[in-house]
Amino acid sequence: MARNKIAIIGGGNLGAAIAEGLIVSQFASPSDIIITRRNTAALSAFREKGALTISDNREAAEKAGIVILAIKPFQVKEVVETIREKLTPGHILVSVVTGVLIRDIEGFLDKKIPVFRAMPNTAIAIRESMTCLSAANASAEQVKQVHDLFAHLGKVAPIDEKLMDAATVLGASGTAFAMRYVRANIQGGVELGFDAATAGLIAAQTAKGAAELLLQKGSHPEYEIDKVATPKGCTIAGLNEMEYRGFSSSLIRGLLASFNKIIKG
Repeated sequence: MARNKIAIIGGGNLGAAIAEGLIVSQFASPSDIIITRRNTAALSAFREKGALTISDNREAAEKAGIVILAIKPFQVKEVVETIREKLTPGHILVSVVTGVLIRDIEGFLDKKIPVFRAMPNTAIAIRESMTCLSAANASAEQVKQVHDLFAHLGKVAPIDEKLMDAATVLGASGTAFAMRYVRANIQGGVELGFDAATAGLIAAQTAKGAAELLLQKGSHPEYEIDKVATPKGCTIAGLNEMEYRGFSSSLIRGLLASFNKIIKG
């Protein structure tokens, strides 16, 4: 086992995005990355960069210090049982699999090693993910190590695992909700006279700028709204009409509907 090596079991879209982000951000060199997939030909771009691309999950786990599971939920039991004899207390196991609890993974392991559960979103592909992170049996040093890994792929929020379903809705499904808002803005912009491409640029950059104001300044959304919504102005007129039509309540109800779908199946 080489502590500085990272094995990503499952070189699909998410696994590949994690590998690419770690390499581009220089958190890890290509030679420190191991990626597995049945069809390794699909990983040729990583092999050309110097990463090890193999189909043997056991070999990947044996050679790495951090093992990231980026597979389908139904594959977790089989994969963990396959690699568990190669895992030692010195390993760190990280799951980015939706809906699989830490205690489930521990049950498949049948041994005590540090287990993390991470919930990134699709913006991980451009290193702008919002990743929520939970851990069990991990030291402070190990928590920092995994936190730093995902911090190179975006923002990180440590949370209690019981909030992971809520994090899925707010941070992962939330990407789709934000996209729907931007799409509606584009449609409105076209109705106001812009071509779709220009409306798309204005809407996307405005949404990005609004988010950056909150992230960089740490201010409350209402504070930033008040700076734009001048008395008797067009902004407050638009905001009031949106609220009258149920903008905030429909968004909140949508979040709750998504959450209930997760917990009820």
